[in-house]
Amino acid sequence: MGVVIRRAGESDRADVVRLLDEAFRDDPVSSWVFPDEEHRRRSHGGLMEAFLDLSLSQGFVDITQDGTAVALWWSVPAGEQEGEEEGPAQLQAAVDPDNARIGEIGRLTGEAHPTDRPHQYLHMIGVSPERQGEGLGSALIGAVLDRCDQEGLHAYLEASSSRSRALYTRLGFHFTGSAIDLPGGPQLWPMWRDPRPFAANGRDSGRFA
Repeated sequence: MGVVIRRAGESDRADVVRLLDEAFRDDPVSSWVFPDEEHRRRSHGGLMEAFLDLSLSQGFVDITQDGTAVALWWSVPAGEQEGEEEGPAQLQAAVDPDNARIGEIGRLTGEAHPTDRPHQYLHMIGVSPERQGEGLGSALIGAVLDRCDQEGLHAYLEASSSRSRALYTRLGFHFTGSAIDLPGGPQLWPMWRDPRPFAANGRDSGRFA
C-alpha cells in the first residue's frame, strides 16, 4: 500500500507551519536568509506561514495522512504575471522588513523561473526529521507527477543540495543549466520536467484519502 496523501487546507495551518519550521529552520538556505540563529528561531516560522498562504492561494498543499510530510505547490500559468516583480519586496515587508535577503532570494529565484509554459512548481517539500529517508517525500512528489503526466503538464523546482538534485533527477527532472548563486551562500539548481507517457511510469507513489 502506498503512502496515504490528502489535500491540506486552512484547518491544517498550525501543523503545516510547525512541520516546515522544524524541517527547514537549520537548512543551509534558511540559515543564509536568517544568519543570526536567535533571529531565525523567532522569524523563520513567519516565512513558512507566508509560503503556505501563497500555496493555498496560488496552488495547493499536499500532506501525508499522519502529518509527517508536506509539499507546497504553485500552479503557474504561462507568461509574466501581474505584480510579479513586486512580490519579493512585499514578502520581505510582510515577514521581516529589515531583512533584505528575503527580497533577494525571491528576486533571484524569480529571474530564473521559466515563464514560457504552464507548470506545477514544487516550492517546498518538508519531512519531519525523524521520518526522513522513508520515501515520504518521493511519494508526495510522485503523486503530483502522475497527475502531471496524465494531464500533459510540466513541473519545475529548485534543488537546494546535491542529494535532492539526484533524487529529482531520478524522478525525471533535469537541470536547466544555470545555477542560482545566493551571495555568500549556497547554490540552488533550477530543474525542469517534461510530462511522460503516463502508462510508462509504473509508480505506486501514493494514494489520496
